[in-house]
Amino acid sequence: MEGLTLTGLLSRVAGEYPTRRALSVSGKFDLTYARLQELVEYAASRLVASGVTPNDVVSLVFPNTVEFVIMFLAVIRARAVAAPLNSAYTSDEFQFYLSDSEAKLLLTSKEGNDSAQAAASKLNIPHATAAVSHSNSELVLSLTQSVSGPTSISELTNEPSDVSLFLHTSGTTSRPKGVPLTQLNLASSVQNIKSVYKLTESDSTVIVLPLFHVHGLLAGLLSSLGAGASMTLPAAGRFSASTFWSDMLKYNATWYTAVPTIHQIILDRHLSAPEPVYPKLRFIRSCSASLAPVILGRLEEAFGAPVLEAYAMTEATHLMASNPLPEDGPHKPGSVGRAVGQEMTILDENGAIQDANASGEVCIRGPNVTKGYKSNPEANKAAFRFGWFHTGDLGYFDSDGYLHLVGRIKELINRGGEKISPIEVDAVLLTHPDIAQAVAFGVPDDKYGEEINCAIIPREGSNLNEEEVLRFCKKNLAAFKVPKRVFITDSLPKTATGKIQRRIVAEHFLAQISTAKVPKFGA
Repeated sequence: MEGLTLTGLLSRVAGEYPTRRALSVSGKFDLTYARLQELVEYAASRLVASGVTPNDVVSLVFPNTVEFVIMFLAVIRARAVAAPLNSAYTSDEFQFYLSDSEAKLLLTSKEGNDSAQAAASKLNIPHATAAVSHSNSELVLSLTQSVSGPTSISELTNEPSDVSLFLHTSGTTSRPKGVPLTQLNLASSVQNIKSVYKLTESDSTVIVLPLFHVHGLLAGLLSSLGAGASMTLPAAGRFSASTFWSDMLKYNATWYTAVPTIHQIILDRHLSAPEPVYPKLRFIRSCSASLAPVILGRLEEAFGAPVLEAYAMTEATHLMASNPLPEDGPHKPGSVGRAVGQEMTILDENGAIQDANASGEVCIRGPNVTKGYKSNPEANKAAFRFGWFHTGDLGYFDSDGYLHLVGRIKELINRGGEKISPIEVDAVLLTHPDIAQAVAFGVPDDKYGEEINCAIIPREGSNLNEEEVLRFCKKNLAAFKVPKRVFITDSLPKTATGKIQRRIVAEHFLAQISTAKVPKFGA
């Protein structure tokens, strides 16, 4: 049973490696597996004593701190549902997420979060804080004791079917959808991540991604805990390019995972201010958005480690496919690798399975996949046709079984009947030596229905202009794929997790040239 629940898996690891370092806050303190387990059990018993019951949703609003890790695991241990939220949300956004998840309690750091607390107050949701003392690693909770007699935490058994995590999709095409994930979903995903990257108790990583997002939470934190490995949280509670490599060296990191935007920041810093020495890494992982082959090559050259691109989504409890470690096969630039731990197929619009090299929609099924969106029968009907979960991504398998993504179905640019993959245009733009970042997107056009535009950030010190970019595109792309307009900028709008969404970029730049009312870009 314990292999089918995340809490069982973590409990077993704590028993096997009690004295090993589980978690550090850089330069402040370390927690062993035994101590982390004690703190989680204590916090879970306090939650239960305060009136939290199975299936209650508890929202957590924290930076990347030890308090978040303990309280997240404690909520799940108490058979409640953890709903981590981005601390940068506005009060209105908090109100939507707290209301949509039907949260019963808001947990924050001792410093609190004014916007989250204002939203919780409007919804009559109680608020409590958690703080860990750095001197003796004691946990201080502001939870009040419930009047009713508490159930002892030792009497609570975590079941594989318990809903443990509640996240929202990023809402690229509509309002965000609620995704409930079970103990079984979490345990399955952790085992999948551990197996493909061969994570063991000898591994160590620095968490650079926010833990309110499935990528950082599953691939960085929970898979490390599930392997008995060590992880370090930056002292600032978030990614900092200036401390990243010193943390990686100090804590003997063997790998890290990040989104392409962060890889680009790390690479740019290396080019402008290289470190005297870099750690010897087993691998670098990239996920959550497409990594251009040229950037992959530069990362490998700079840091001397294989860069493994992966493919994931919230509804699959993160990982779906990944390029393998070098000893298990080639890693192919431009591909997101082979399916990991679940069935994966390519279907046409009629549900017919496609042959190798034929494009269609990427569909999956397996123990890591959500049973369905919360209170959204229409979305579930669309997502679970033909006995598969439909990702909304277009792709194809090559003859080696490696998946190549063409783009989101809704992001493909239809220029007069010609379908253009913006990912392909991005990849070509990024081969230009003076382009640091690039994103292609579709815009409405009277003649073709849709036309292609792009936004680029030039490398520091370059005098790149629109004419040069267009000249380069004409030389390297078919005529119908050449952008009609190039926006040169010093920043691109991103989501809270550092992901660039084409829809948001398109809205942002269209708003600059049109009086048409377009939605503002947001989280």
